[in-house]
Order: sequence, then C-alpha cells, then structure tokens
Amino acid sequence: MTGYEHDSFREFFPAQDPVPDSARDLAADQDTVRELLLALSVGFALPSPLPGRLADRGDLERVIAAARNAGLLLADGSVAGTVQFSLLSSTPMPYVHALQKELVDTILGQGRLLGEVARELARSGLQDSRVVEELGAAADNVVDSDPQLAAELYAEAVQAGGGELSSAARRAQAAAATGDLDTAGRLVDRLLAMPDPPGLSLGVDVAAAVWAQRGMLSRAADTYSWLGTARMGGSAAQAAVAMIGSGNRAGAEEALEAGSSSGSPTLLAVALSLTQQGLGRTLGHTPQLALPELIRASDMMNASGAAIPLPETPAALAALCALHSGEPAAADTVLKAAIAAGQGGDAARPRLFLLLAWSSMQQDNADDARLAINEAVKANHWSLAPRDGFLLAALEVGLARRGGEVHELVLAWDRAREAMMHVAVDLYSLLPWGEMMIAAARLRETPRVSHYLAGAWDLLARLENPPLWSVPLHWAAVQAALLGESPAELAPHAAALVRASEHSHLASVLAAGGKAWVSVLASRFEASDVETAARGLSAVGMPWEGARLAGHAAAHASERRDMVRLLACARDIHPQANGPAAPGSERAENQHQDAPTQPVVDGGGTPDPSGLSLREREVAKLLLEGKTYREIGEAIYISPRTAEHHVARMRRRLGAENRSELLVRLRLALGEGYPPP
Repeated sequence: MTGYEHDSFREFFPAQDPVPDSARDLAADQDTVRELLLALSVGFALPSPLPGRLADRGDLERVIAAARNAGLLLADGSVAGTVQFSLLSSTPMPYVHALQKELVDTILGQGRLLGEVARELARSGLQDSRVVEELGAAADNVVDSDPQLAAELYAEAVQAGGGELSSAARRAQAAAATGDLDTAGRLVDRLLAMPDPPGLSLGVDVAAAVWAQRGMLSRAADTYSWLGTARMGGSAAQAAVAMIGSGNRAGAEEALEAGSSSGSPTLLAVALSLTQQGLGRTLGHTPQLALPELIRASDMMNASGAAIPLPETPAALAALCALHSGEPAAADTVLKAAIAAGQGGDAARPRLFLLLAWSSMQQDNADDARLAINEAVKANHWSLAPRDGFLLAALEVGLARRGGEVHELVLAWDRAREAMMHVAVDLYSLLPWGEMMIAAARLRETPRVSHYLAGAWDLLARLENPPLWSVPLHWAAVQAALLGESPAELAPHAAALVRASEHSHLASVLAAGGKAWVSVLASRFEASDVETAARGLSAVGMPWEGARLAGHAAAHASERRDMVRLLACARDIHPQANGPAAPGSERAENQHQDAPTQPVVDGGGTPDPSGLSLREREVAKLLLEGKTYREIGEAIYISPRTAEHHVARMRRRLGAENRSELLVRLRLALGEGYPPP
C-alpha cells in the first residue's frame, strides 16, 4: 500500500507493555488503518469522501470504529496528535504530497472551496497552482478589511509555489496597510526595478502612499512622474494629489488630462474624481467651492468601503480645506464620519484622529484635543508614521503654547525639533509648520525652522500663492513677527492678508486681527475695534487667539471702561478662563476684585491644605513662573490690578512678610514641581 513497511502501532505500545485487545484486533488491517490515519492527517475528513482505495473497502466502518476504540482516532474524527506527528514525519514527503493533491482534487471535484485546507497545505510545503490561486483570491477579498490576514495569505500563496513578483504589488499594499512601511518599500523597490512588472500601477500607488506616510510627499510625486502619463491610467487622481501637495501644478494637470477617459461611475471612481476636482479648486480664486466637493468626495469614499493606497485620504483633504477656510466645525463632521466608516483603513486612522485633535485645539477645546490624540496613538499596534509623528509633535507644541506652560512648551519643542528632521514640507503640512513658526518665535529659536519655512514659501510660490493655503501661514507669520517685535517682518504678511481678503473671508478676518494687534502694541487702539476683531477671530474657529487679543488690549487700556469691556469680551470668547462666575461689567469686575475667595475643596469636601482658592492657585503658578501682574492678567483674562489684589491676599493668608517669603510659601503650598525647571 504505502511502498514501505512500518509497525506504527507497536511504536505506541512498547514491547514490555501488554498490547490492548483493540490494538490486537487492528493487527490484521494494519496497512488499511495506517492509510486511513495518514489520509486524515493530511486533510481528509470524516464523513467526507476518502481516497479511492479506502472508500472502496466494504469494511471501512469497522476499521474506523476499531481505530477509535484504540485511541488512535478521536471522537471528532481527527487523528491523535502523537499518531499524526509520527505518521507525517515517517512517511516520505512525495507520498504525503500525492495524498494532498488527491485531497485538492476531491474537494474541488465536489464544487467546494479549499478554505482553511489551502492554508494548511501551503504551510506543509505543498506546491500546487490551485492552492496558490485560492489563497491569492482570498487575500484579494480581505486586503481592504483585514490587511494583516491578507499579508499572511499572500505569503502562504508564495509558499505554495506562487511567483513572488506576480503578487509583489498586492503584498506591498497589505504590508503598508499594516504599518510595515519598510517591507512595503522593499517589495515595491524590487517590483519597480523590473522592465515590465505585473501590477505596476498598484505598485506605484503603494510606493507613493508609503512616501507620503514617511513625510516625503515630493518623492511620491516623483514616483508618478517616473510612471508617466501614458501608463498612469486609474492612478491619475492619486498622482494629482501628490503633485499638487509638492507644488507641481503643471504635472498634476498633465496627469489629470491623461487619465480623463471616462470609466465606470463606481463610488470609488466618483470619490477620486471629486477629490481631484475639489483639490484643484483650492488653488484658484474661488476656494469656497472646493470644500463642498471635497466633503462629497469623502462621503463617497466612506460609502465605497475601499481602502486603496492613497497619498492623502479625501477626508483629510476636506478637513484641511475646512481648517484653512476657518470652518473647523465642518472639519469635525467630516473627520468623525470618516473615522466611523474606517476610511483609508487602519493606516489612515491615526491621521484622521490627529486632524480632529487639531480642529479641537484650534477651537480651544484642549481636553477634546488630548482625547483625540490618545485615540490616534492607540489606534494601531504599530508606531506612528513620520508624517503623523510630526503632526502629533506640533499638536503638543500648540497645546503647550495655548496652555501658557513655559516648561511644557520647551519640552514639546524639543520633541518637535526631533520629529521635524524626519519629514519635508508639503502643502498638507502647512498648519503644523505655522505652529512651529510661532513657537520658534516665542522661544527665540527661529533659525531652527527658517530653512523649512523658506521651503514652505517657495512651495506656495510655485502654486501661485493660492489664498486658501497661504492665508493661515501668513497669519502664523504675523503672530511670529509680533512675538519677535519685528514690524519689518510683519508688514509683508499683513499686506498679503489684505490682498487675499478679496477672495477669502478668513483672510479679511485675520487682516483685521493683525491690524488690531499692531494698534494694541502701539497703544493706539479703540476698544470697539479690538472687540470686533477679537470676536471675528472667534467666529472663524480661533477663540483662543481672539481672547488673547482682547485680554492683551485690556492690559494696555488707558480707560477703565475699556479695560472692563475688553476683559468681558475675552471671558465671553474664552469661557475656560473664567472662574465660577464670569464677570461681564465694571461692577462685576469690582466684585471679582473685592469679594473674599473661598479655599479649594476637593471631591470629598475637604478644604485644600494650601488654603488657596482656584483663582489664587492660578495666579500663584503664574507668579512662580516669573510673570508680571500684566502678564498674569493677560494669561487668565483679569486686570493687572486684580492680579495684584490676589497676590496681596495670598501674602496675608500665608503670613509672608515679603515677596521672597511669599514665593517660598507658594512653592510649599502648591507642592513639588513649582516653579518648573
């Protein structure tokens, strides 16, 4: 039967042990039992058809029952583990593979799919084109929904004899979708080095997506340029996204013209078409038309359920367009819908959460921003790609700057400096680069980012300075110039905002804000003008900037009436800075100054041992950071006089004889960590 003799049953019953009756009954049918157990070990199953020479035996049921009674065959029809191992390790591999091929013939002959059997056969070393075909088809079916499983199936197809080159593009797609950018890059490198490789278009799409995640979008554009318009086909929209993002508008137009032939109007095709149309509109003088198209593109991508490799998802582009247009609420809606739909797969999930965090930060919702950051970091089991790592670092800088914590800002800046060395400037990263510009000015570190910013201005110039993309960066430059007290550097950016006002509502609001800041710093301002500018900033999703402007103006107001008015405006715009009651009039301001403050009470009703109120603790922290009364007032939107009142009250309460003693007692009252190093 098997072409060799082997006493498999005596192996399990040593000579010194008595042989059970069940085993003695099997002695006469030893070859038949062995053949049965071997067939079941390679994948045949009961009661499914067995190999022909077994199925033809009339006494097969008796043999099966005897094998079960002897403990060689388990109740579920599987072979005992030790028996299976012994049989497979002692049987010549050619014979095992012959049985496995017969198993494939049997299953396919019944019109069934191999299913898990195909995976087991591939792992066992069987080379069969039918196994390769089924594993490849199964991987193609799950590459969008479960790229990790797809990667395993593609690898098993190669084990079963599939060509490595024929599946390289799909394997690279699965690897990139699971965050393994290195493996994806190596697979694509080998593919693109061939003269006429299979799956070339998909391979280029994967390569471009990998470059984009690495924060080198210009390399993604170069990859599409290498592919050429003649071979671009269905990748034209992705090529346009990469090329526009790297400043190559002419190349994007050529790609779109070459790929403009009409195809099937599928959800995915419509999503890609709307993406490139909307992105093109962001470069013109009617950018307000871009956002609706990009939102529809995101909706169609959600509906399609596709997770194809993309340099940037439609949802991310729509959110960036909304943020650059002063509509962060629209960005929130698009991003939340895309996250719920799983747009872009697991690889895109962290970026969507980080953009949601940016929108929350811009709207002065620091807690929501940190929650979204936490979701981004734990979204996958792999670390963030360099592009997302830089966005996270810039977010931490922005949150620290808005929180007024100098020590936290310094730490965040150090992390961001390291992160920005791994990425290059592109159109879709201008918001974080603007934040880095402001923080650098705040910390007197502008030379650290000057060459990156020069690249950003050059990129915008190549795109003919589109208002939608350039306005927020000009606003960041205005803020940086104000921090650096450099009118010469401020002037060109203020002028650019004024010019862009013709095509951009956001630009007109920011131009008014910049003008108000200049007048405040020159101490020549009207409170009504400053309030209008501050409320305008709040209306375009920048409440922190508006409150900061009003608070700073209040500190420089010459009339008490103006000071109270501006403080009320700041508190109205920035409610997080309010105490238990937000005063809104001169009478309320006086009450806030003069009313006794109650000590902080913890959740259990126990007074805080420091004896300080919430507002006094805020003032104390800022005082220990070395801030003046005016700077304290600007930070928490109270007047300098009110800050001075708080300090005097704390001095009496803590029994301090002088300022030095007060600082010592405040450090003890607040606990370790104050002042920050």
